Amino acid sequence: MRWQGNRRSQNVEDRRGQRVSGMGSVRGGGLLRLLPMVYRLLGFKGTAIAVVGVVAYGLFSGNLGQILGGGSFQENQPQVSSQPVKQSAQEKEMVAFISTVLADTEDTWKVLFKQYGKTYQEPALVLYRNKVRSGCGYGTAQMGPFYCPVDKKVYIDLSFYDELKNRYKAPGDFAQAYVVAHEIGHHVQNLLGTSTKVHDAQQKLSKVKANQLSVRLELQADCYAGIWANHANRSRQILESGDIEEGLKAASAIGDDQLQKQSQGYVNPDSFTHGSSKQRVKWFSTGLNKGGLKECNTFKAKSL
Repeated sequence: MRWQGNRRSQNVEDRRGQRVSGMGSVRGGGLLRLLPMVYRLLGFKGTAIAVVGVVAYGLFSGNLGQILGGGSFQENQPQVSSQPVKQSAQEKEMVAFISTVLADTEDTWKVLFKQYGKTYQEPALVLYRNKVRSGCGYGTAQMGPFYCPVDKKVYIDLSFYDELKNRYKAPGDFAQAYVVAHEIGHHVQNLLGTSTKVHDAQQKLSKVKANQLSVRLELQADCYAGIWANHANRSRQILESGDIEEGLKAASAIGDDQLQKQSQGYVNPDSFTHGSSKQRVKWFSTGLNKGGLKECNTFKAKSL
């Protein structure tokens, strides 16, 4: 991928030197009673982040039973300590690469939004290590990259790219760019109001039906990642030989069916939330080849 020498975004927040400890606790009312409210505000992904953080704290503190029990929520102020960021030359280059890709998504979506009579609001991208506090709750490196619609920020622990390369066998700079572009796709959905509509609709559905809507939302974000690649290449010729194959391989590697096979040895389509490998490849390719928002309407597609 041709990226050296291109503009870097100023919207990167480097929190790799921060260490976060302390978080909200629940007294009396319990987390279980709060879940509907949290879900209504944050949706599936945000709720998952919040629940993982709270449960992890409960296990660590030995107060899990109290946290899941009854009463009202009381938030403690988190303790954040900072220290100088130590990074290898490889990691330093990775930060430069990500800030360049982010800048490229900014340039692309500004133009596309203008074509539709809208103004693109640039998101921030937060780099962190191990654990981070977002507007949607606590996130950890184990969760992978995520977008928080509350604070309109993308969160990435750079260790995910090592996992993408070594565990999922999807190396390459364009594979890494695809991950950033996918999360920016969620930001686009947030700005267009798609995320809110989906989350509102999910509240009225069964878990299986709600998961199906989540899959369509994620596949649209894959399609939007393809739109970015299409327009960025036409405008700035960023693609090199093998780049498209890298992106398709990354999309395939993190399909729900592949991840379930690795983690539990079998596949349960009713529990899919992001789509199968075949579906993710299909919709990323659609955005890449077509380049238009209308072609990415996964919610009207009869077949995914």
